[in-house]
Amino acid sequence: MALKGLGHDLTEASDGNDGLFKAKLKNFDCVITDVNMPNKDGITLIKELRALPVYKQTPMLIITTETNPTKMQFAKDAGATGWIVKPFTPEQLVQAVKKVLS
Repeated sequence: MALKGLGHDLTEASDGNDGLFKAKLKNFDCVITDVNMPNKDGITLIKELRALPVYKQTPMLIITTETNPTKMQFAKDAGATGWIVKPFTPEQLVQAVKKVLS
């Protein structure tokens, strides 16, 4: 809602597999994913997106309740640009997206 309110065009996916499928159909300027999703977790999704030439430089943010440093390192190693811990405010999300898109 916060991003739509700023005029961003959003595409939602039902899980990691759906996200990968949609990302192959359309090139996105930024990817925001949860770590824990059915069928494919967010870290795996990021790894698979990073393997696609069009997503080598695309900012990718992970949203999660996880605060485990090891999990954060896995995300970074997979190619995550940033990490947002739930709960977060709409303003925090907007600022994170602005930062990675600038």
